[in-house]
Amino acid sequence: MRSLSLRPLLLPVAAGLGLSLLSGLPAQAHSVADAGFGTGFSHPLTGLDHLLLLVGVGGVAAFIDRSVLLFALVGALAGGALGAAGGQLPGAELLAALTVSAMGIVILAAQRSHRGPRLGLIGSLVTLAVAIHALLHGQEASGTITWWLGAGLGSTLAVGLSYGLLRQAPIRWTIGVASLLSVAGVVLAVAPA
Repeated sequence: MRSLSLRPLLLPVAAGLGLSLLSGLPAQAHSVADAGFGTGFSHPLTGLDHLLLLVGVGGVAAFIDRSVLLFALVGALAGGALGAAGGQLPGAELLAALTVSAMGIVILAAQRSHRGPRLGLIGSLVTLAVAIHALLHGQEASGTITWWLGAGLGSTLAVGLSYGLLRQAPIRWTIGVASLLSVAGVVLAVAPA
């Protein structure tokens, strides 16, 4: 009697379950953000588009180069300042969702490329992706520094954990996460708000 292993099915089943959960959620996790440190800390962890972007940034840093994290920091600071100053970007919610896909596509493209990835180009894409999310945060925040400190710490935790885990995991896990991100961003973009 042959033994049947379910191991090859784990990643597809997890991806399917994740996508089915995503399909019922709105892409927009943005509202007024002024309730203090705890709310700021939890926002990037409970806002699905934010959490997936942060996992993607950690994945890009783990797969390509950890200096991508500096590009992400620049994007966070610039986007947050621009949003707090009243800056607007048409279609920012849609773009925020699509940046999740962009992080997955960057990893997949780097994996398929026979040449090393261009850090400047990838860093610029990461900067832009994070800046779009931070711009939306800047528009939400009422200026409370404690909210920003909480959001910064929550974001750093999410990126740091995903970076550390994917850096140590077999490459197929990073590719699996990248594939899931590539699809999840599109699902978030087209999900009803």
